[in-house]
Amino acid sequence: MPLSNPIFRRISRLADAQGVKAFVVGGYVRDHYLCRPSTDIDVVVVGSGIALAEALGRELHTKVSVFKTFGTAMLRAGGVEVEFVGARRESYTHDSRKPQVEAGTLEDDQRRRDFTINALAWSLNGGSFGELVDPFGGLDDLDACIIRTPCDPDITFSDDPLRMMRAVRFAAQLGFSIEDETFEAIRRNASRIKIVSRERIASELNKIVLSPVPSMGFELLELTGLLELIFPEMHRLKGVERRGQHAHKDNFTHTLKVLDNVARRSGDLWLRWAAVLHDIAKPQTKAYDPRIGWTFHGHEVLGSKMVPAIFRQLKLPLNEHMKFVQKLVFLHLRPIILSEDLVTDSAVRRLLFEAGDDIEALMTLCEADITSGIDAKVKRYMANFELVRRKMKDLEERDRIRNFQPPITGEIIMKTYCIGPSRVIGEIKEVIKNAILDGEIPNEYDAAYALMLRLAAERGLVLPESDKA
Repeated sequence: MPLSNPIFRRISRLADAQGVKAFVVGGYVRDHYLCRPSTDIDVVVVGSGIALAEALGRELHTKVSVFKTFGTAMLRAGGVEVEFVGARRESYTHDSRKPQVEAGTLEDDQRRRDFTINALAWSLNGGSFGELVDPFGGLDDLDACIIRTPCDPDITFSDDPLRMMRAVRFAAQLGFSIEDETFEAIRRNASRIKIVSRERIASELNKIVLSPVPSMGFELLELTGLLELIFPEMHRLKGVERRGQHAHKDNFTHTLKVLDNVARRSGDLWLRWAAVLHDIAKPQTKAYDPRIGWTFHGHEVLGSKMVPAIFRQLKLPLNEHMKFVQKLVFLHLRPIILSEDLVTDSAVRRLLFEAGDDIEALMTLCEADITSGIDAKVKRYMANFELVRRKMKDLEERDRIRNFQPPITGEIIMKTYCIGPSRVIGEIKEVIKNAILDGEIPNEYDAAYALMLRLAAERGLVLPESDKA
């Protein structure tokens, strides 16, 4: 039953006692028909939403958070969050998505909502409890899997341009189509997205990235003209250039295939962002060689350098998540190169050392990066990746390379030779690290110490007399 939670009967009784009409509107209703769980309930009151919320709070002996500026109140009870607001109508100025608000009817409130599927309402009053109020055909649009606005889409999107991003996001999350007139209105109004804060855009982008088939959302962003405005670096991946018999693949299409492949394997937001950005520098590194065709040498290096600026521009966090994405973009070719060449212990040790605890995420990205339509080629790569994985497992168990720190530190060298910081210390540390990674010495203190003594002597460092004795 859609209104089986006892809280709805409580609200119904209190609304009747106050002589106001109350309705559940929006996502909770929509998600019921989509058979999706929901714990966020929006109650619209034709009257004072705050007064009804406070009455419910007194009855349940629970705290009510009141936001008088917005005319809303919220409380938590019975495992759900209920927000109350008075029914309202809205009007906008051209340079802001913040509306002028005044009291209105239920239909006014439903009309101001972004999409018909989010304008569905159930009555909570005793005489009509549970009845559906659907003046804009939202239930039919749910059945037809369509995103459509309740009123003129040009007005809807011009008033609040974030709704264009939300249209794409809902289409991607639900696997719906955007109705033709609504879609064309997004294209006409795309430039209005410039008045929306980067934080709000980033929130919608993340939801698109986390959707079941994220390529659907990015394709819609591109088709509507939004992508070029909010994420031009990704827009520039699109297109194929031909010279003679040579043509490169469409890197936009390839990126979306990789993203979908990762999405099938992982729900991690930042691994998915690594998929989005793994080839982001290909337009800048593209070059033509008449002998071999198109090349993108160094795109992984330049791409990793681009990550911080893109995160900053998109208002994504400049923390360990950004560093994770940067690392995976930088390393994403390494397992592929290993899988093509003879897999040496030394190369695998270095990969383990550089990837550290992110090695599994890196391997997931690399396997997703194989988008060839030739089955034999895909099978060959996957078999070689499995060989790389087995090598990593064997070497990790034997050499403990992942996240290792060389046994000999700069402090040990300085203390042993009674010297201060200098370039020679860095040289000795680097040679010891490489010797361990190349398998020339084991990852053990005694072997590393013996190598330190030899390297120091070669560089003219002399042990103090007490140590010689």
